[in-house]
Amino acid sequence: MVLFPSLLDGLAGTVSIKKGRNSRKDAGRVAAEALAKDARKNELMLSSSGIVKSKKSNNFASVCSKRGQKGINQDSLVVWEEFGCQEDMIFCGIFDGHGPWGHFISKRIRESVPSSLLCKWQETLSLTSLGKDFEMDLDRNLHQFDIWKQSYLKTYAAIDHELKQHPEIDSFCSGSTALTIIKQGEHLVVTNVGDSRAVLATTDDDGCLVPLQLTIDFKPNLPEEAERITRSNGRVFCLRDEPGVFRVWMPNGKTPGLALSRAFGDHCVKDFGLISEPDVTQRNITSRDQFVILATDGVWDVISNQEAVQVVSLTPDREESARRLVECAGRAWSCKKKGIAMDDISAICLFFHPSPSQQIDPQLISSQADMMKAL
Repeated sequence: MVLFPSLLDGLAGTVSIKKGRNSRKDAGRVAAEALAKDARKNELMLSSSGIVKSKKSNNFASVCSKRGQKGINQDSLVVWEEFGCQEDMIFCGIFDGHGPWGHFISKRIRESVPSSLLCKWQETLSLTSLGKDFEMDLDRNLHQFDIWKQSYLKTYAAIDHELKQHPEIDSFCSGSTALTIIKQGEHLVVTNVGDSRAVLATTDDDGCLVPLQLTIDFKPNLPEEAERITRSNGRVFCLRDEPGVFRVWMPNGKTPGLALSRAFGDHCVKDFGLISEPDVTQRNITSRDQFVILATDGVWDVISNQEAVQVVSLTPDREESARRLVECAGRAWSCKKKGIAMDDISAICLFFHPSPSQQIDPQLISSQADMMKAL
């Protein structure tokens, strides 16, 4: 199932790899950008509301984004089926911008991460000794994950540095989260910066669909995050009119008051504990796992993990699943957050199997339907 060598062959075959380190980097970048261009042309890449379905895999993705009440929509998202020309691989990413330039930054990251990741992956793989005749699947999977992790770390560091130096984008007091997944066959790699969230819908021993949160909401008050920030002379505290909302502050207690501990951009507090380093994890998908939801905090501020899984599972048409979840979150904002401007709301629902594999108890369906009406 591991197809890394063929992915490298595909990248190398796209352009002529020249001698010299810089030439190889340039060739890899051109190859990755060419693959992205072909994906858009063949309707295998989506960066707006809609669906993505390849004829060559069982993956199906439903995507929806809705502008909130704070101005321009600062959420960006992307789905790339047959990622890197691999029939069984799909890339999904969701990015939540903030600050005056947040929408520019989230779009920039959306455009940069997939292609840059492929390029860094190629560079990382070329430095390893992985052969095509690996005997142990376990060893191979661990090596596979390590390659992706190192590629992500290099990619995110490079992109954040490029943002700081960008002549047309001001990322000093603006930034973006980044939540992505790569699914290759039954292998899932999840990478997170910020407080967007990935939730897996899986079946328990009783046959009920239950949520499993795959990511951490990186808030400043998390012990390890707070320790890093304070060690860097940053400050973490709540304002009197925002009890429970912890923010990162500069040593003088002034701007920016960022409610995240990890983000792209926001370079004014990068010296005070804010980082863009991603948390990278993996999971092997089983027959019990049905779908995964990626959503910005505009969803999770008003919808629980269990409610989100129920909304998606009870949507008869998979094409409508992301839109239904976004609509439910919008209604929940009006009920639970009265007087507060609704945030941008975006979601990606990625299904793993061609058809549902479990039967839900009719009584459970009835109770879930009541819950949806209440949202």
